[in-house]
Amino acid sequence: MAARFRDRVDAGRRLAVELRSYRNDPDVRVLALPRGGVPVAYEVARELHAPLDVFIVRKLGLPQFPELAMGAIASGGVMVLDDDLVRRAGVTDAQLRAVADVERRELARREERYRGGRGAPDVAGRTVILVDDGLATGSTMRAAISAVRQEGAKRVVVAVPIAPPETCETLRMEADDTVCALTPEPFVAVGRWYEDFTQTSDEEVQELLADARAFTSAPRSRMPLPLPMDPLDAAAEWKTPP
Repeated sequence: MAARFRDRVDAGRRLAVELRSYRNDPDVRVLALPRGGVPVAYEVARELHAPLDVFIVRKLGLPQFPELAMGAIASGGVMVLDDDLVRRAGVTDAQLRAVADVERRELARREERYRGGRGAPDVAGRTVILVDDGLATGSTMRAAISAVRQEGAKRVVVAVPIAPPETCETLRMEADDTVCALTPEPFVAVGRWYEDFTQTSDEEVQELLADARAFTSAPRSRMPLPLPMDPLDAAAEWKTPP
């Protein structure tokens, strides 16, 4: 059995090791899928010295089994559907609209709360690293990929600590680069691979985003300049400038 992550901070630091080729690249933007993806992405952004923001994606759950994703919606009006699952589950157009309307309202609420009036991140011509705390079907990540491409991203990278092998393979066909730190079989569920999988709160998301804005706006001289021999040690020792 693959080694589990202690928590999302540990997952983010371990994932950052896999992404060190993007370190100190001024074109890189790290976008987290809230809420659970934010603590992971915070560690990635801090190690890469890249700006961090959120990209809101909401799962569309089957009416009879809400935890099973039949698709997802993302900022910008993007919707991705698993047409085969929708057909097999007998989901009607009216049911699909009802689920989507609920999730659109929640998407709008989160955008307002997390950004507080700030505009969406400008990703045109940038390398965008999309981060979540783990994937199952990958439908939310597929929606995010489609949305940032529509916004003009030059290169789209998917980065997650844990996902089933088949999900990672599917995303490799849609993203320019896909990094899955662990791809265990059997997979079962994302939470199985964390010792602490406590739900991330809205308040924690806001705090991490504010802290990230502080360290990315600090002068470059305040940040470690040489690439460390051990990125995990560097991530642990790096402290946010006042």
